[in-house]
Amino acid sequence: MQTKPFRIGTRGSPLALAQAHEARDRLMAAHGLPEEMFEIVVLTTTGDRITDRSLSEIGGKGLFTQELEEKLVIGELDFAVHSAKDMATTLPEGLYLSAFMPREDIRDAVIGRTAAKLIDLPHGATVGSSSLRRQALIRRMRPDINVITFRGLVDTRLRKLAEGQVDATLLALAGLKRLGKVDVLTDILEPDTFPPAPAQGAIAIESRIGDERMDNLLAAINDTATFDAVSCERAFLGALDGSCRTPIGGYAICEGDQIKFSGLIITPDGRHQHSITIDGNRRDAAALGTRAGQDVRDRAGTTFFDDWR
Repeated sequence: MQTKPFRIGTRGSPLALAQAHEARDRLMAAHGLPEEMFEIVVLTTTGDRITDRSLSEIGGKGLFTQELEEKLVIGELDFAVHSAKDMATTLPEGLYLSAFMPREDIRDAVIGRTAAKLIDLPHGATVGSSSLRRQALIRRMRPDINVITFRGLVDTRLRKLAEGQVDATLLALAGLKRLGKVDVLTDILEPDTFPPAPAQGAIAIESRIGDERMDNLLAAINDTATFDAVSCERAFLGALDGSCRTPIGGYAICEGDQIKFSGLIITPDGRHQHSITIDGNRRDAAALGTRAGQDVRDRAGTTFFDDWR
């Protein structure tokens, strides 16, 4: 019988803490456990410390997870809670994504200062975003827009916007919802024209392979539709060697025992792209994503990737 609290690893940002608390609350409800049976352990990651450069310059997605994963590997954490879109496609040896909580909205939100919609911004307006995918899609929509790197916590970006540093910025709608800040958005971008990052809106739980005690604990809050959709999306990323250095969008939708995936790769200037839509059985979700990624890669050719790195 468990006598010590389960140790939940998380970053210290308001959004990360909200996600860790959601995981704890769902586990409390699922197992009838009191709050004192869970300890939320906050760690600062390299990605949190370096905020003046884009992720592609400083090493990619793993910078938001490395310190948590190191503690998880040596047993100082029981599991870690992450934004799934921050997870590298290859995890440290001995770790895996064991559960996903029910997914929030996958769409991107616009927070506009000089116009509500991207399409209505003044000619030559400046938009801030840290995401290469968002930057490329903005340029595809509005080649005249000046896109600058815009990192920091949600409140930091909103402050920079209010100070007039940019005309607009983009944030994940899921994050705004989890933080109770949906009132700041001025427009929502639909995934068929502005595809989200793979795994956007999903909360992943990472634990040790072979830890049956954690597997049994976490299985109670795993959402199978989210698990299958994100598995498909991450497989697409993996087939394309997806990282913060490559503008890639994609999302999967589960309906009954079927899954439909739409994905896209696009050059940073927004001028060239390759897209795919594919469907199949949910039991083959990961294989479907891999096949989609390989198909896009074959059509794009190796020079497409060389030119944008």
